[in-house]
Amino acid sequence: MPSRALVVDANILVRAVLGRRVREVFETHAGDVLFFVPDSAYAEAEEHLAALVVKRGGDPEKALALLRSLGRLVERIGSGVYGEFEVEARERLARRDPEDWPMLASALALQCPIWTEDTDFFGCGVATWTSDRVRMFLRE
Repeated sequence: MPSRALVVDANILVRAVLGRRVREVFETHAGDVLFFVPDSAYAEAEEHLAALVVKRGGDPEKALALLRSLGRLVERIGSGVYGEFEVEARERLARRDPEDWPMLASALALQCPIWTEDTDFFGCGVATWTSDRVRMFLRE
């Protein structure tokens, strides 16, 4: 049973599809780390990924297929897991981006850090790891 966990933001899922390094982190640590993705973050990744790939001249269907394949490495969670933390999460993010509340609420509910590139989470009372530093967390 994995002893560590991270809540994964949509921007990390997009990076996992568009690049290799983030995807390698998922693949390397999937057996010893639980990667939780709120349904809203997964939907956001799907929504933005196709447009980004088209802009880069790629095939959006291939990109979405790769995103779906990441499903074997992450655990999608719904509001049943984090819903009771909505008010607190919205309060903590009020001056930043309150629409990101499911990410913060998930971290509060699961008592684990957030893996993101979104600076809106910095200073919200939950540990936040960026891609260039997450390997340090995973080595601990």
